[in-house]
Amino acid sequence: MRALVLGGTGFIGRRVAAALAARGHAVVIGTRRPRRAARRLPAALSGGELVEAHLERLTSRGDWHVLLAGFDCVVNAVGILRPRGAETYERVHHLAPAALAAACALAPRRLVHVSALGLSPAARSRFIASKLAGERAVAASGADACIVRPSLLDGEGGYGARWLRALARLPLHLTPADARGRIAVLDVRELGAAIATLCELPSLAAWREVELGGFAALTIAGHLAALRARSGAAPALQLRVPAWLARTASHACDFAHFSPFSFGHLELMRRDNLPSPNRLPELLRNTAIPRGQPCAGRPLGAELAFR
Repeated sequence: MRALVLGGTGFIGRRVAAALAARGHAVVIGTRRPRRAARRLPAALSGGELVEAHLERLTSRGDWHVLLAGFDCVVNAVGILRPRGAETYERVHHLAPAALAAACALAPRRLVHVSALGLSPAARSRFIASKLAGERAVAASGADACIVRPSLLDGEGGYGARWLRALARLPLHLTPADARGRIAVLDVRELGAAIATLCELPSLAAWREVELGGFAALTIAGHLAALRARSGAAPALQLRVPAWLARTASHACDFAHFSPFSFGHLELMRRDNLPSPNRLPELLRNTAIPRGQPCAGRPLGAELAFR
């Protein structure tokens, strides 16, 4: 199989690309900056083929035909935390995936579209609204497509994961008072392996929407406490930040492009973010993943259950 992984140098994309390459597939990395890509890729992917892809410029079906030529499968792992210039939520999360799905339907070729778990039509965040619009466009395209919704991700090299691990080391944990939603933290390596399996299935007819997560249900405060406990440190002091203040801080972070804390993520933390059903066990049943530190909030036995 010849696969194109869009966003292949990112936190999710490089795990997907590595998992596909390890299974013997020909993998091409789609990235905005091919010249900078080498330093972000693992050794297993060094020297591989890279193509330049700017999703904000690929918003109609015809824009995709040349880029997709020769591929059997496409994984779209592109996402933006905040808009910047032409890279808007509407273009990157909605219009480009819609055009990509339409092009895949015409070929036809398989599409695995990575979205997010816990999206709600009631949310006011433009980030969430654009993600939902992208999902709906992919689902309506007629392509042989799967929408993958992972929970909060943990692992080495992730922007949000680095911040959360750093915050967990502090003796004081500040969390929004209304962040009562539970999350099922997922190891990014397992997500990469699960997506690789989806690419290999004979048909995606039974896998149109796939929700994936870990095996513990924790609030963000519980996740921080679990990360801290993993390091052997004494429990931190927990302080709840008033909802209005947390909301103001999220908008300030969005305005300043500072930290992974955003209004969209604040809205996600207000509701449960749990897979229903969790299809991770089915996808990883016969998959071996290198052992590492157990994901925060997950019992060690569960972390090793699919090894």
